[in-house]
Amino acid sequence: MGDIDYGNLMHAAMRGLIRQVLTGVSETGLPGDHHFFITFSTHSEGVEIADWLMQRYPQEMTVVLQHWFESLDVDEDGFGVTLNFGDTPERLYIPYDAIRTFVDPSVEFGLRFESAHDDDDDEDELDAELAEVEEEPHGDAEIVSLDKFRK
Repeated sequence: MGDIDYGNLMHAAMRGLIRQVLTGVSETGLPGDHHFFITFSTHSEGVEIADWLMQRYPQEMTVVLQHWFESLDVDEDGFGVTLNFGDTPERLYIPYDAIRTFVDPSVEFGLRFESAHDDDDDEDELDAELAEVEEEPHGDAEIVSLDKFRK
């Protein structure tokens, strides 16, 4: 038996937590002021987004689950949701493996999934970044630049 792979075990636990949270939201809606910024890699296997979104965000994009979203369906591998981009509802499917960050600014909670190509100095900065997330009320889904989370 080889070494214990704590990194992969931790990622699996974090993805399980996201699945649990989204399953609850799909059943009963968002409680209180909770809302989520979810950044994901658009080119990961299993991601399903409109072609125009893929062209606009060829690497990664951030979606917000807050005031308006429909048909949140959560399964073992990921989740599907309909979001409103301007006046255009679009269906997205995001596998858990594609998620790079999951942030709930209402309680300053966040998860970052490190990968081999991430910058080394990005590690352990999420707590500091969370405090810097600026919230703006909005009725439609919003695409937020990841720069909002970086120093």
